[in-house]
Amino acid sequence: MSDSVDLLVIGGGAAGFFGAISAAEKSDVPLRIRIVEKNPQVLGKVRISGGGRCNVTHGCFLPKELVDHYPRGARQLIGPFHRWAPGDTMDWFESRGVALKIEDDNRVFPVSDSSESIVECLEETARELGIEVMTHTEVETVDKAEGKPFQIRCKDGETMLADSVLLTTGGIRNPAGADIAEALGHEIVPAAPSLFTCKISDSRLDDLQGVSVQHATASVPDQKQQATGAVLITHWGLSGPAVLKVSALAARELQQVNYHFPIVINWTGTESEEEVVTALFELRTTHPKKSLRNHPQFGIPQRLWEHLVDPVLENDDEPEDLAWPHLKKSTAHQLAAHLTACRFNVDGKSMNKDEFVTCGGVELKGVDFKTMQSRVQPGLFFAGEVLDIDGVTGGFNFQAAWTTAYIAGEAIAQLSSS
Repeated sequence: MSDSVDLLVIGGGAAGFFGAISAAEKSDVPLRIRIVEKNPQVLGKVRISGGGRCNVTHGCFLPKELVDHYPRGARQLIGPFHRWAPGDTMDWFESRGVALKIEDDNRVFPVSDSSESIVECLEETARELGIEVMTHTEVETVDKAEGKPFQIRCKDGETMLADSVLLTTGGIRNPAGADIAEALGHEIVPAAPSLFTCKISDSRLDDLQGVSVQHATASVPDQKQQATGAVLITHWGLSGPAVLKVSALAARELQQVNYHFPIVINWTGTESEEEVVTALFELRTTHPKKSLRNHPQFGIPQRLWEHLVDPVLENDDEPEDLAWPHLKKSTAHQLAAHLTACRFNVDGKSMNKDEFVTCGGVELKGVDFKTMQSRVQPGLFFAGEVLDIDGVTGGFNFQAAWTTAYIAGEAIAQLSSS
């Protein structure tokens, strides 16, 4: 005889735990809730996010501004964010003893700088609420006959019955969640990497690994997308928040061109070519004894500045120690163009370590965002990255997980209490 539960949560990540906790806390009657996870350990992505510090959420508290950080799913998330926003997430964790901090770039982390603070909080809360957790348990099929509970079969042969199912299997690069949703009548949007770094082979980046510009703009002109933020030079090319964000904004289009495309970096941030020319000419009088090569501007580190200036001086047949007062108009325009529209050819991608996000997943038209319940299969709920929702880097994907999971849990509690 199959074991029976009120709620089966498939996927032991952030959304799975938060949805289970929400259902248990909001229910007027005791619920038997079980989380099943195929891996030997739950909350794996929480543990590694933010370099092991866990970027819990982002300090953007207005829903209309918050949704601007979601290349896909923005319209659907406006209502949910009015019900559970970053401030609610922060209050929830802090009320349970996890002190949080908002860093200068508005990313939110535990004061401990350890993801274990978040993991322990979620696990302890689940234990206190009597939520069962099963690891090494991979669901193979979920079936539903009208008027009967969901029938769940695991790969080890174990079977279970559940009145409600919450699907939180994460991004669909792992197809298990998508396969379950599709078998239950949902359309699936194909997966595409959403946060990735750019592989670039260019002498201008040689020997600059680890150099970063804190305020730059990355743009993909072919797709008319751009993003401002830090840009990091790596041993394989370019990374950093601005590059990751623009990769998310153009994720599907860049997949279609097999990740071969031009990317343009404005190393000055948002200055125009003419504004840079004006600033360079002012240096002719304000710093008459300084040389171009040894006097970096616009927050550009010295080593990168040299790599950007040297080709311009060489092309204009100028001495390496050219002083600002001797800067010619033609050289100034060349340098300004190089600083504001530095073009590189991308010839592939590299994922953002183990933290990468995919777009694609359960098609959003099939989900009621007031409850996160399926429109085609009553009793089936969704939360987190299994949906065709993704945010840019900075805690936005976790916030979407907390929000959708909270709403799903609340709706499941109401359904179970009725």
